[in-house]
Amino acid sequence: MTTDWLIDCLIGLGKLFLHPLLYVSIAYCLFIGYLRVKRERRDFNTKIYRKTMELRALLLQGIVTGVILSLIALVSGLVIPMAAVVIMAAVSVLAVLTMKRRLVSPVYTLGVTFFILFFLNGKDLPLPIFTDAFDQLNQSVYPTLVILIGLLLMAEGFLIVKKGSKKASPQLEVSKRGQPIGVYVSQRIWLIPMFVLIPGGELPVPFDWYPVFSIGEVFVSPIVLPFLIGFRQKVHGSLPEQAIKAQGKQVGTLGILITVLAVVSYWYPLLAIITAVLAILGREFIHYAQKNLDEKQPFYFSKSKLGVQILGVIPESPADKMGLVKGEIISKINGVVVREEEELYRALQKNRAYCKLEVIGINQQMRFVQRALFEGEHYELGILFVDDQLKESGQAG
Repeated sequence: MTTDWLIDCLIGLGKLFLHPLLYVSIAYCLFIGYLRVKRERRDFNTKIYRKTMELRALLLQGIVTGVILSLIALVSGLVIPMAAVVIMAAVSVLAVLTMKRRLVSPVYTLGVTFFILFFLNGKDLPLPIFTDAFDQLNQSVYPTLVILIGLLLMAEGFLIVKKGSKKASPQLEVSKRGQPIGVYVSQRIWLIPMFVLIPGGELPVPFDWYPVFSIGEVFVSPIVLPFLIGFRQKVHGSLPEQAIKAQGKQVGTLGILITVLAVVSYWYPLLAIITAVLAILGREFIHYAQKNLDEKQPFYFSKSKLGVQILGVIPESPADKMGLVKGEIISKINGVVVREEEELYRALQKNRAYCKLEVIGINQQMRFVQRALFEGEHYELGILFVDDQLKESGQAG
């Protein structure tokens, strides 16, 4: 029996590459990477990160999370009926087509799937595939889907905390008062390849108590499904690392609460409906609460009287190798006081072979940075600034 399970798991893993959502997500990541680079070139006349950055994060950052969730799903015996699999794929593709990254979150795609199944259950559908798929449904499918929402919410929170602020992209805007400001935008699509069980097949359950959260089928088949987690957050009132990690912790906490309630709902099915609603409302509340909090804060990246504030640093540039980071303020270059980008450029021209910077750190402590400069390196060290020219371009914030 162990060999049969291993063979069927390998077959189920191979079916991942037949799932259209895998290829839709690849195309989506390439498209949003193209849009990001286009915006970076518009704002800074250079790209900051590669077009493939979002694509590289798509699967690499979700594999470990997918393995952990797969173990939980297989051990607990989460069985997902085929009707849910089909509807979930369709809803996920539609969410991707909206171009709203956050709507690709499982709380929305699985939540919509939950309520579609709830309202269509018992209805006569003309399509044969749906007739067979809906015959597999009973009340236990609802707690199963909500448990899945909770698990994926926890995964979303974990990924936001660990990866959400990595390589966030700077952006230039003009405030409502016409002040040039800098903001950070983090946008990610993570693909979680996760083993679940679907009813049917030839595999008997390995234990008398298994599956725990089943739909009453004795024979099951393992299959790997791609679950997409979309995330987008704009930050202008603080360093992006602080705001993004704070939201990630809130999402993770919501995921724990939803999972606990979903498990209890296995014995009280009505609670599953309440929990699904709470999951969607809770995720919406976290999003808008963070957005409102950020809007109430003063602009973190704007013109400074102390010097030239660093909005961002181009990877592998001299500034990156000197250890300069976003949020710091350059007050002097080679002893020359600088307050504007043009002054910084002129100060660098006085000695093209060497530069010594006086930098006010994020902790407000002064430090000195120095480095030899080489032919062909970026003429502004690879530092990105909030530029007054943005006012003239008429970009709206």
